[in-house]
Amino acid sequence: MAKIESAFRDLSHLDTLAARDSIIARLDPRIKVLTAAVFVLCVVSFDKYVIAAMLPFALFLSLIMGLGGIPAHFILKKLVLVSPFALLLGMFNPFLDQQTLLYLGPIPISGGWLSFLSILLRFCLTVGAMLILIATTGFNGVCMAMEKMGMPKIFAVQLLLLYRYIFVLMDEGQRMYRARALRSFQGRGTDMKTFGHLIGGLLLRTLDRGQRIHLAMLCRGFDGTIRTRSTPRLTTRDILLFVLSCLILITMRRYDCSLLLGQLLTGFAQ
Repeated sequence: MAKIESAFRDLSHLDTLAARDSIIARLDPRIKVLTAAVFVLCVVSFDKYVIAAMLPFALFLSLIMGLGGIPAHFILKKLVLVSPFALLLGMFNPFLDQQTLLYLGPIPISGGWLSFLSILLRFCLTVGAMLILIATTGFNGVCMAMEKMGMPKIFAVQLLLLYRYIFVLMDEGQRMYRARALRSFQGRGTDMKTFGHLIGGLLLRTLDRGQRIHLAMLCRGFDGTIRTRSTPRLTTRDILLFVLSCLILITMRRYDCSLLLGQLLTGFAQ
């Protein structure tokens, strides 16, 4: 339970990071959402055996983290936490694709290993981009931006409420877990039957809590409109930064910057 509580605390920390004043945080949320979408499209469009050509995209994320004041260790910790999903997705590739595609010195490297490493790198880049987006925009800002870009209002509101309801569910679960722990001695109350009753009780308690929260929101004038502390305005600077970011991303996708840099360094060495 402590690990789950820590994971949700880290999730809420993303909104805390988004409240910081930085160059990236001051940009219009729509610009950041669109830039993240272009980034993901560029990364996933690479061939399944490509690895080195995607490395410049990691430098792009590092630049955004630096400008946004996002701690690198926090993002890396979240990536490690969810990395088993990528490992499970590509772990059989080395056994299914054993054709040798290149040699690392005397060591042959099969296509399966290349595709496996490519999956891991794509996963880290795309998930990292989404984490950085939320850490620089906030979940409210992301939902508001998607609504302004054409997402049906009801979907945006449901997504926002689902995100908030996760923490309500977690709070109720923590209370019930502590109550069970205080009433359990010598391993009692840890069987599956007891946990089944706890899950049922948790569902009823969260439904009741959700209804009270909904009534409180209605009393405070909630009408389904997503509001933030400040109303973002699309400025010329935002548009110029978006165009510049797209040009950089498309250039990195069109040309193998790692290969060009290697050839340039090799030329200087000669």
